[in-house]
Amino acid sequence: MNIYKNPSKEHWASILKRPTATYQDIEPVVSDVFEQVKAHGDHAIAQYTEKFDAVLLSDFKVSATEIAAAKAQLAPELQLAIIQAKEQITAFHQAQITPKVSVENIKGVHCWQEKRPIEKVGIYIPGGSAPLFSTILMLAIPAQIAGCEEIVLCTPPNKSGAIHPAILFTAALCGLTKLYKIGGIQAIAAMTFGTQQVPKVYKIFGPGNQFVTVAKQWATRYDVAIDMPAGPSELLVMADQTAKASYVASDLLSQAEHGTDSQVIFVTTYTPLIAAVALELEKQCALLPRKDIASKALENSKMILLETKEAAVTLINQYAPEHYILCVSEEAFYLDNLTAAGSVFIGNYSPESAGDYASGTNHTLPTNGYARQYSGVNLDAFLNSISFQKLSAQGLQALGNSIELMAAAEGLDAHKNAVTIRLNDLRDGK
Repeated sequence: MNIYKNPSKEHWASILKRPTATYQDIEPVVSDVFEQVKAHGDHAIAQYTEKFDAVLLSDFKVSATEIAAAKAQLAPELQLAIIQAKEQITAFHQAQITPKVSVENIKGVHCWQEKRPIEKVGIYIPGGSAPLFSTILMLAIPAQIAGCEEIVLCTPPNKSGAIHPAILFTAALCGLTKLYKIGGIQAIAAMTFGTQQVPKVYKIFGPGNQFVTVAKQWATRYDVAIDMPAGPSELLVMADQTAKASYVASDLLSQAEHGTDSQVIFVTTYTPLIAAVALELEKQCALLPRKDIASKALENSKMILLETKEAAVTLINQYAPEHYILCVSEEAFYLDNLTAAGSVFIGNYSPESAGDYASGTNHTLPTNGYARQYSGVNLDAFLNSISFQKLSAQGLQALGNSIELMAAAEGLDAHKNAVTIRLNDLRDGK
């Protein structure tokens, strides 16, 4: 990791720069796949699945037999772990249910807001070197709680045309039945347009590589919403003398092993921790099965020493991390002054892995600084808020003159007349 000691503010932006790839070379590929899927449906899906996943399939839907067989292939201990995680995630997202908001500030002017589920949603689950079955829990559970009518899941097959059993077990546990062996750009295109086999959806959720990321953004051109702009995973750890160097290093590596384009940032106001964490990183990284990936990610990563907690919190807000671990003696100061982060992990015993899997919070979070304006996935991501109003004759008479004056001031006479014609009838007793 690159080490910076008390850098001046004018250098922060360059130090905190993400290792984001340019998508210009990817967009033509995405555009072509979308056009082919739009025009040729499942035939195009089959061609791209053979090209990108090295398997020829004609039927993409996962059968009930395959789902049933997955349970037998999964260790009972892992099944119980997934079930416990499901319970935690369900409890946290059920707690996010809010009642109808209703106001009658002027008698006869009744306004209220209700939330209704998005009818059709799509979930994309990567299935390559790391089959992210945990993401099914994070997306299917709030979709089910919200009451989404149709939930479609796409995930890439292996070269035998099979899906990882943990993905199938978790999907079945969450009550999903529409599972498709389709990955990459073609999966996003299939859910965007709909094909003979794959239903069209209104909003697409889930992580993916740079091709999936661009494909999701491309889908928005065709009136499909997405959860958020996403990029390589990232973590910032803020620690002082109360932190353990071995814990800090383990957290940094847990995120670095995601991919070579991941980034981790370590910020501290305690000088001795720099060398201690660097030593632990070297020791722990050497033992990881994915050490080559983690080592490459560390090349994009930084250790930053700052003199004061005020400078540290300012830098953290400027970075707006996806994941933020806080191990300091003055927790309240950092938390009270935090303005932007996807998810926060507080104290020595709150590793980021807890949120990734089983504490209950959602791990689908904004990256690349988007935490400044986007929230992570939550129950509301699967709901639309609809406002309602009902005015009585008394209510319109109380509010009507204000509406007329405002409409006239904007030069919108038809708006004014829609009120005036009703008020005149009320005055005339009609």
